[in-house]
Amino acid sequence: SESAQQLLQWIERESDNQNRPFVLIDKPQARLWVFDGQRRALADAPVLLGSALGDTSAPDIGTRPLSRIAPHERTTPAGRFVLEPGENHKGEDIFWIDYDAAVSLHRVRSAHAGERRLERLATPTVADNRISYGCVNVPTAFYDRELHPRFSRTPGLVYVLPDRQALHEAFPRFT
Repeated sequence: SESAQQLLQWIERESDNQNRPFVLIDKPQARLWVFDGQRRALADAPVLLGSALGDTSAPDIGTRPLSRIAPHERTTPAGRFVLEPGENHKGEDIFWIDYDAAVSLHRVRSAHAGERRLERLATPTVADNRISYGCVNVPTAFYDRELHPRFSRTPGLVYVLPDRQALHEAFPRFT
C-alpha cells in the first residue's frame, strides 16, 4: 500500500530499524512482510488481525480474561514495537508485539472450527481477515520457516500500520 511504501522509505532514510530484521504489518491489506537488517524484503504472508478496527489497545486489556473483552476492544494496535520471543499460557512459542496489552504474533490456531481461520487466510479478500482478539495470526509454515528462525534468538522490530490514524500519529518520529 502507499502507507507501507511511505513507512519503508522513512525506515530506510532514518535507519530506524538499527540494522535489525523487522516485520511490517499492513493492517488495511491484512499482510505481513519480513525484512532483513538491510531492509531487503524476504517473505510475505496474509495475516488475521483483531476483529475491530482501531489503532490503540483499551486500558488494562492485557489483564482481563477474553470473556471480558468487548467486541469493539478487539483491536490490533498500530505503531513501532520490539518483537520479543516468548511463550503463551500453554507454553507455545510466540512473539510479543505488546506484552502489556497481551498482543502477540503467533501461528494460526482456532478454538472454534466455525471460525474457519485457515480458510480466511487463504481467501483473496481482506474482508474476512478480522477475527482475533487483537493478536496477529500467520500460517504455521510461514511462522516456522520465516519468523521463528529469524527472531527467536534476537528481538527484532515490528511496525504495524494503522487502520485510521495518520502515519505520524501511529509513529510519532515519522516525518
